[in-house]
Amino acid sequence: MFLPETLSEKIIAGEKLMSLRDALVNVHLPLNTTVLHSAQHRLKFEELFYLQLRLLISKQIRMEKQRGLPFEKIGEYFNNFYHHHLPFQLTDAQKRVLKEIRFDCGSGRQMNRLLQGDVGSGKTVVALLCMLMAIDNGYQCALMAPTEILASQHFETIADLLKDMDVEIALLTGSTKASKRKQILEKLADGTLKIAIGTHALIEDDVQFKKEGLVVIDEQHRFGVQQRARLWMKKEEHPHVLVMTATPIPRTLAMTLYGDLDVSVIDQMPAGRKPVITVHRFESQRLSVFGFMKEQIALGRQIYIVYPLIDESEKLDLNNVMSGFESISRDFPRPQYHVSIVHGRMKAKDKEAEMQNFKNGRTHIMVATTVIEVGVNVPNASVMIIENAERFGLSQLHQLRGRVGRGADQSYCILMTGDKVGNDARKRMKIMCETSNGFDIAEMDLKLRGPGDLSGTQQSGVLEFRIADLAKDQAILERAREVAIDLLTKDAHLMLPENNVIAMQLSNAEKQSVNFSRVS
Repeated sequence: MFLPETLSEKIIAGEKLMSLRDALVNVHLPLNTTVLHSAQHRLKFEELFYLQLRLLISKQIRMEKQRGLPFEKIGEYFNNFYHHHLPFQLTDAQKRVLKEIRFDCGSGRQMNRLLQGDVGSGKTVVALLCMLMAIDNGYQCALMAPTEILASQHFETIADLLKDMDVEIALLTGSTKASKRKQILEKLADGTLKIAIGTHALIEDDVQFKKEGLVVIDEQHRFGVQQRARLWMKKEEHPHVLVMTATPIPRTLAMTLYGDLDVSVIDQMPAGRKPVITVHRFESQRLSVFGFMKEQIALGRQIYIVYPLIDESEKLDLNNVMSGFESISRDFPRPQYHVSIVHGRMKAKDKEAEMQNFKNGRTHIMVATTVIEVGVNVPNASVMIIENAERFGLSQLHQLRGRVGRGADQSYCILMTGDKVGNDARKRMKIMCETSNGFDIAEMDLKLRGPGDLSGTQQSGVLEFRIADLAKDQAILERAREVAIDLLTKDAHLMLPENNVIAMQLSNAEKQSVNFSRVS
């Protein structure tokens, strides 16, 4: 039986790959395990090679066609803030990332860069310095966040950092009053408002910038592709785009989800920050945990308690946030203690009021769902208690842990589980207690759970492999990407006769229209 090849003869020979026909026969009816592994390797390589090739071509097209706005100088705003108002020394990692961004913005091409950094690594300050760079060159900036809590947090942080500088900024969300919104829109349109921070309210049709030069998107996996694109497709000249995430992404996953982006990583924490002490406690130890909580409150600290569910579930025997709130309120009664509750089904204004009460120190304990996973910054909160911790993945546990440890005091994360937990859960609890590096945790999470379960990746369409496995096939993925880069370096548009078969495969795949999670 004749079966046409789907890779070029050069790649098959160079990578010592089995023919497609032999691979398909031997993956079903192998002569032995050695032949089976060779057949699997061929099919995995091909799958990962074409994925990487499409992502790289996508990036190549963007770089060729989408010219960037020129940021030709580092001027007064950037230098004044950097030398006189920056409240701390930048880490070497932050300085490296800034250099990468400065190069992008001065290259004449549109920047499309993903900025990864663990919780508390200083991404917001890097984004602000980029915005000041844009303002120095006569442009306005937008920072879009997925929730009002996170948008408000960014606004407060940046407003405080810029309080001694003449830079007008505003917060625009769904809760902004009509009169204030009208004023903001007018100032955006005439160019006097330099930085607009907000939620999806920034992408509504009547929001028009006079001269938009930089778009910063935080926790981008929470926005749809079209939502994100609307923020920078309003003008013929596309602004530079900086996408930020505090969700550590394993290298292989980043190469797959964001292979068409340039990636920067802040892999260093600010000096002087104390690591959060993480412990695993069982239900039978709850009274001692309550005693520890009372000790911390007596010291003037505040506490988060996070639950995985809002309401009772007949299928899952879990503590939920409503019954948890009632239980905690009984054990920590008024007037000595004040307990608040926040969950996703609350109205935005009620949620914000409870958050403000906690931030201002009026409540001691915040009982919440994972709505507080991103964007809440309360330096006085020193204890994070995660109920039914076995129900969370490692990366989400790490995100939740990042809500504490933001002040000068020693902070703690307590992972609560039932007295009987499985081996996998015990393994996750042990990793959390022994590891504080988010990127290490993300790699372990990938190996334990597989890519399809990791936060924010299910909807991407990238991870539906027929045979490849990102957790196990990292070496094949990296080699496939190297081969794809080498191919495009020598034949950028696949015009050489030897690459006809590859061009044909790409054309056929294009007709099937797979979305590879592009940012722009």
